[in-house]
Amino acid sequence: MKKNTQGCVYLIPTTLGDHTTIRSAIPTEVAVIITEIDEFIVENERSARRYLTNFNLKTPISNIKLHVLNKHTERNDLSSYLDSIDQGKDIGIISEAGCPGIADPGSEIVAIALSKGIRVAPLVGPSSILLALIASGLNGQYFSFVGYLPINNPERTKCIKELELYSYKKDQTQIFMEAPYRNQKLLEDIIKVCSSDTLLCLATDITLPTEHIKTMGIKDWKSNIPQINKRPTIFLIHKY
Repeated sequence: MKKNTQGCVYLIPTTLGDHTTIRSAIPTEVAVIITEIDEFIVENERSARRYLTNFNLKTPISNIKLHVLNKHTERNDLSSYLDSIDQGKDIGIISEAGCPGIADPGSEIVAIALSKGIRVAPLVGPSSILLALIASGLNGQYFSFVGYLPINNPERTKCIKELELYSYKKDQTQIFMEAPYRNQKLLEDIIKVCSSDTLLCLATDITLPTEHIKTMGIKDWKSNIPQINKRPTIFLIHKY
């Protein structure tokens, strides 16, 4: 890896599930970069170490330095996570699944790095959002990812109705997600709220052996409601 006076922040992709092989999901060039880094910013220390053991790291896994970044992290500490950059070291950001920075706290570190003039390098890897979109058959020319919807009603019901209306007015695919253990409730709300002719795509367990991606009208989903509780799922709706 070519070194500069100042280090670089690498946005490191991970697999979308434990049953996805590293070789099939992570490009060789990305794997090489991972092996040369010994300091990472991660959401969960245990799962990050488990992921890193898949690579031939030049530094023993016990000596890898991990900074934890999640909802419990003190935001005043974030800037210090990049201190090694000035010493010429590279730092990697690892999400729990897919690419960091999208519906992910890693974006906060990226913003800090850019404000300090630090180089940020995104690396190629699986993105459940884009994989779901291209497999949905819905509008891939004009789409919007809106992240997580409100957890509670009536806020969530209102949000679903607004997204459906916006999709109709703008001819735009709306993409969103939920914590896996709340997937079933969200699906029930979508089917209850949306018009019968609105298209809904459920992209579940993407890249896993149990992968299931299907697009149908709401009226058809009503008689074929799948069990997606605790299964990672991307939701896409489009009303023409």
